[in-house]
Amino acid sequence: MRSRFALLALPVLLSSCAIGAYFSPITPFERATNGLYEGEGNGVTGRVPYRLTLTVQEKSGRASGVLQNLESKKTYTGSGTIKGTSDSAQLDMNFFEGGNKYRAALHADLSGGRIIGRIRTVLLGQELFPYNINLQKVGEVKP
Repeated sequence: MRSRFALLALPVLLSSCAIGAYFSPITPFERATNGLYEGEGNGVTGRVPYRLTLTVQEKSGRASGVLQNLESKKTYTGSGTIKGTSDSAQLDMNFFEGGNKYRAALHADLSGGRIIGRIRTVLLGQELFPYNINLQKVGEVKP
């Protein structure tokens, strides 16, 4: 008797799995925000081209990414927070070289596929040398 019930329940269980498979694992905010951004920073040493690969998790308010100085070819990994809505969000991240050397802090607004704010490079543990940045979303992050 139990085996008949199990066989009868099987199609119902399998169909519910298929329905769940159609739900997107990311939110619309994450879909609009996650991606590849490029642009430039302007500061004391002049114009510097940057590339930022950004990934956010809306529920936890966390942001992570990789910042690349396209001029020097140096790459920095970072993490921080993102707060706001799909219309406008505040992004605050710290970037490290080699996993442990604090090199830069990003404080910016994210809106309409643009990141506008400041990167402050770090020297002797202090945020110095600000660069006004303007980055435009140019692509999606591949899963």
